[in-house]
Amino acid sequence: MDQIQAMRVFLAVADRSGFAEAARALRLSPAAVTRAVAGLEAELGLALFSRTTRSVRLTEGGAIYADRCRRILSEIEDAAGAVRGEDATPRGRLSVTAPVLFGRLHVLPAIERLMAAHPALSVRLALLDRVTHMVEEGFDVAVRIGALADSALIAVPVTKVRRVLVAAPAYLDEVGTPRTPADLKRHRIIGFEGVGSTNDWRFGPDGRQTVTVSPGLSVNSADAAIASAERGHGLTRALSYQVEDAVAAGRLTRLLTELEPPPLPVSVVYQAARRGNPNIAALVAEMREAFR
Repeated sequence: MDQIQAMRVFLAVADRSGFAEAARALRLSPAAVTRAVAGLEAELGLALFSRTTRSVRLTEGGAIYADRCRRILSEIEDAAGAVRGEDATPRGRLSVTAPVLFGRLHVLPAIERLMAAHPALSVRLALLDRVTHMVEEGFDVAVRIGALADSALIAVPVTKVRRVLVAAPAYLDEVGTPRTPADLKRHRIIGFEGVGSTNDWRFGPDGRQTVTVSPGLSVNSADAAIASAERGHGLTRALSYQVEDAVAAGRLTRLLTELEPPPLPVSVVYQAARRGNPNIAALVAEMREAFR
């Protein structure tokens, strides 16, 4: 097995935390995977994994080597794309990450359409409600909601979403409908402990009206917060796409709509060095078309 393929095998083991899992994903025998990693370890003179009967984890040296391998393989793929031209047919592997619910509702269907149009393309989609480190974790593309702090990344806006306040009609019949942000002080609040979440809720077209809420219930899942609100437990704040179906069906009511803060951009993000990669370009085009 050549060194490039051995690197791919090594990363498959690292990503899946197991030799058997990597072998199944790569359609290789477990023995071939073990030999590939052992060959790299012998060449480097260090252990890449810490192995126990229950787990396979990267060593400190293994984590450093994994980062370099991802960069090398990325550059190889980009070089091939440059030779084929920017309009080359998408092929090979594309790794994508997106927020859980947005990814399931919007990114996954776009990927399915893309793969149907390009059978030579395979995609790894990781749905995670946290900000990922794209290079270190091996992602080619990230779908992110909100302003981006990393100026080294290219961000292509595809749509916008809003933070919205919602409650079940039965709850509002019981407690009353808030007319101003200050009214939230007398309501039961369901908090969502997600990335970037805060108990300082902003309102108004400039986002300058702030109310500090005290959640009686805090959960780490947007789905759970919304489900609790639907059952009439209290008010919660979510992103517009997360409650769109529930609002349309009458299970939730949007509140203080005239005081909703400015919308948040949804962007497809990738490294500047990957500009012109046909796989990324095809996904960006599919996402933009989906929200046209």
